[in-house]
Amino acid sequence: MELHRNSAPIRMRNYGRIVQDMIAYASGLEAGEERDILEVYIAQCMRQRNVVWNKDQESGIIRVREDIIRLSEGKLTCDSPAFKALMNPAETSQSKKKK
Repeated sequence: MELHRNSAPIRMRNYGRIVQDMIAYASGLEAGEERDILEVYIAQCMRQRNVVWNKDQESGIIRVREDIIRLSEGKLTCDSPAFKALMNPAETSQSKKKK
């Protein structure tokens, strides 16, 4: 995977240029397992950076999902099962306990 640097201005400074470049790369991929995994990784990075940038605000995954959709101009929809599991960690941990 080769990530090309973009000279465009940073749209959301709290996430940084690297996250913006990763979103641009993921937007160019065809729908599939690699793209789904990359969406989850990007969301986790965005959540961590948002916590550092906004210590007083809640950094919810719903906001991160909206920002991914906005930064990708609608190309990434975050509808994969892995991303949905990231959005509902309580359900995932309950299902593991039942097994």
